[in-house]
Amino acid sequence: MSGEQLSTKELNKDSLTNPYSKKVDINHLLYKVRLEKNKEKKENYMLVGLVVAALAVTGIISSF
Repeated sequence: MSGEQLSTKELNKDSLTNPYSKKVDINHLLYKVRLEKNKEKKENYMLVGLVVAALAVTGIISSF
């Protein structure tokens, strides 16, 4: 999550367990971390794709 920290209120709000319980489901937290990593990977691939496309367009234009 790139430097962001979750407060206990946010963890309890997002958790699948009883909100009044002090227990946190580690599997649910790991699932959220995996989702965030996948989202970051997709964003990185999109950025690299845009850079490559920009370079290709620039190369095509400069070759004329």
